[in-house]
Amino acid sequence: MSVSRRDLFKLAGVGAIISALPSKSSFAAAEKAGKMGAMLPPPKGNRVVVCGGGWAGLTVAKYLKKEDPNIEVVLIEKRPNFFSCPISNEWLAGLVSLDFLSHDYNQPAAKYGYKFINATVLGIERDKKRVYTNYGYIEYNYLVLAPGIRYNYSAWFKDDKQMAEYARVHYPPAFIPGSEHLALKRKVWEFEEGDFVITVPPGAYRCPPAPYERAAMIAHVFKKNKVKGRVIILDPKGDIAPKGPGFRTAYEQLYLGIVEYVPNAVIKEVDPVNKIIKTTAGDFKFADANLVPPHQAGSLVWMADLIAKDKEGKPTGWADQDPITFQAKADPNVFLVGDVIGGVPYPKSGHMANSQGKIVAKIIASRIKGKEYKPTLPDNTCYSMVNGDPQEAIVINVTYELKDEKIEPRARVINERSKALADATYKWAKALYRDMFA
Repeated sequence: MSVSRRDLFKLAGVGAIISALPSKSSFAAAEKAGKMGAMLPPPKGNRVVVCGGGWAGLTVAKYLKKEDPNIEVVLIEKRPNFFSCPISNEWLAGLVSLDFLSHDYNQPAAKYGYKFINATVLGIERDKKRVYTNYGYIEYNYLVLAPGIRYNYSAWFKDDKQMAEYARVHYPPAFIPGSEHLALKRKVWEFEEGDFVITVPPGAYRCPPAPYERAAMIAHVFKKNKVKGRVIILDPKGDIAPKGPGFRTAYEQLYLGIVEYVPNAVIKEVDPVNKIIKTTAGDFKFADANLVPPHQAGSLVWMADLIAKDKEGKPTGWADQDPITFQAKADPNVFLVGDVIGGVPYPKSGHMANSQGKIVAKIIASRIKGKEYKPTLPDNTCYSMVNGDPQEAIVINVTYELKDEKIEPRARVINERSKALADATYKWAKALYRDMFA
């Protein structure tokens, strides 16, 4: 695999920042930003600040302006350009170019009339309704937090930050947009022989079918390059979900002897230096790996002190929001949208984030207008490529109903892979890219 200078420059602009709670230097920077003064004048009317320019944040920004052009919308994103995690497994296998995944923020901002600010959020003061950035603070009337996920390496390494950084650098998860994807692609295409391990995170994580699709795409590359190796999937669950039959059939019919699925493999210890993973299903040595730790809501939700707690008072790792309105339970002027949310049966996916974004935009616009709005429930569609030649995919569509104050999913799954579904995968992606980026 060769990587062009153009691709390197693109991914340099979307390098992921992996962090736990904000460091002392972050707090110092936030304090400095406060001393810098206001980045924008105080809002004259209603200002909505959206933090996070992923699938959810972009959708909220656009649809707020469509709902009411008089609303001042400010979108803050630390990356200068957009990289899509959906379809990145296809890019990993060489089925699409980087251009397909990359988009600029300025075009939609100019078309729809919101302000895009390429800045890093350093602090949030909800009592003052301020967001602090490296350029100063911005005041808001309403705040939308859509920062996506962060990695919880402490589940593996506790307070050993050096070991966490070693694992991230040498065996990148590639579930946050950026250079991790480039590193993983290079690993896959340069792999020569041995066992390549993929760890499936426990609990909720970004894009539930992604590890299984990634395994299929890596196996496709190994098969194409005649690599003497295996892709071993270590899954804490008892079976593949969702789309289990579709993935299993693909592994058996297309990648027999290449993909090995190991269920009930709850991780007990990860030693990235000696390349061994100890699980309840046995110990596994590897030549290389895609080590994906547990996921949590992005750091901005922790910064805003809006993480839910369990019965024992311990953080769940996910946002504490109303399941229907997406308002923070601790602050009705803050909305939490996309992969950060917890306590609902919604997958953390691009389509779901886009669907939620439209709902949140309507809710905020209705509040500003003083009108009642009965929120609808979002929906989800998720395609998974399982074959690279010919390209074939499977799909799940889910709608949701509110019954007895509980949100219940209604799923329709097509596990029979086909070229038609592969074509539909790209049509789906193009349609949502058009929706967000004009």
